[in-house]
Amino acid sequence: MASFKEIVTKAVVGKAKKNSVSNFIISPEETPDTILGCWVINHSFEGHNQNGIVHINGSFDVNVWYSYNNDTKTAVTTKRFTYEDNMNVRLKDGAKITDASEIIVRSLNQPTVTDVHINSGQVNLAIEKELGVEIVGNTMIKVSVEDDADDYDVIEDINEEDNDLEVNSLNDDYLN
Repeated sequence: MASFKEIVTKAVVGKAKKNSVSNFIISPEETPDTILGCWVINHSFEGHNQNGIVHINGSFDVNVWYSYNNDTKTAVTTKRFTYEDNMNVRLKDGAKITDASEIIVRSLNQPTVTDVHINSGQVNLAIEKELGVEIVGNTMIKVSVEDDADDYDVIEDINEEDNDLEVNSLNDDYLN
């Protein structure tokens, strides 16, 4: 006869991802002639619950390598940018985001410069990133519990006297 037990455990109760492209402007000290390179580093972020919506705060540094003075000199300028993203994550089976829910944010695609150009002495950037969010919350599962006792295999001990007989019955001249 089987009965059921309920087990409370943590599980992913909601999952979503968001791809976004944002535009930023950097104003270097010198007027740039040519962009020689551009990269994004030091990406950090965290998410928290804000009235049932995941609110993500993040930042990254952008380095722009450029030439100036009629392409005779080069310089690198760095600027830190911050961003805020909101994600409305659909939850499974009527789950709700609470203060006890764990919000895990992952960078599925690191921020990357997809377009850079010079406009009136300023560097205009388009930066693309993809973030994923998982909501971990309490959930309940039911399992069937068998009331029958476990069936164990019975193992009989080896009789030591039988072992002695086998050793004593060996022929000392077995190599011949």
